[in-house]
Amino acid sequence: MTPFTAELIGTFLLVLLGNGVVANVVLDHTKGSQSGWIVITFGWAMAVFVAVFVAKDFSGAHINPAVTIGLAAAGKFPWESVGPYILAQLLGGALGGATVWLAYIQHYRKTGDPTLKLATFCTIPQIRNTASNLFSEVLGTFVLLFAVLFLSAPNLAAGDPSQPVGLGSLGALPVSLVVLSIGLSLGGTTGYAINPARDLAPRAMHALLPVSDKGSSHWDYAWIPVVGPVVGGVLAALLFWAIS
Repeated sequence: MTPFTAELIGTFLLVLLGNGVVANVVLDHTKGSQSGWIVITFGWAMAVFVAVFVAKDFSGAHINPAVTIGLAAAGKFPWESVGPYILAQLLGGALGGATVWLAYIQHYRKTGDPTLKLATFCTIPQIRNTASNLFSEVLGTFVLLFAVLFLSAPNLAAGDPSQPVGLGSLGALPVSLVVLSIGLSLGGTTGYAINPARDLAPRAMHALLPVSDKGSSHWDYAWIPVVGPVVGGVLAALLFWAIS
């Protein structure tokens, strides 16, 4: 796989499984209906795990424009590759959002509340306050990228030089645990987008797809889960650069 393809597929899997667990919990007449916030946060963490272990060997598994920009700001990623990565991430997010809709299309038809339908595509705050909502997204993404910048491979020695050393697919687990922690601790305000591709692209799908009785896509709020994560990612990169 090329890095572009890996970022597209990785972000597709992230949104498919992440928004998929939201759909399972909030839509009516599903097997997981009303199973709660713990299921959503754990499902999102596992979505990150799957997406990262699929893409990591080919692209580094950014699967998030804020991570890509933050890594570039920290000098750990070339700026000339930022644009292609973000394009791949947005395309993957759009495909993931559309596929969740197809998978749960009968349940969208059975669900009356348009706010719940929107939640399966993108984030919306529990309490609308621009400054507070923006701060929540900045903070969550700051924690994400700051932790990611400190992640390192295990220092292991191979007994047999012909055998690879490392955790294999389990190497994706630390990032998913960081996302689980953010969701449990900081996600209750805005739904912790912490990723423009996870929010903006599926929000566009909500606007474009014939979702039954879908209501507003809330484009007046859409800039916050884009700007907030980018600012948080850059702040984390600057602090990492200053102390490392």
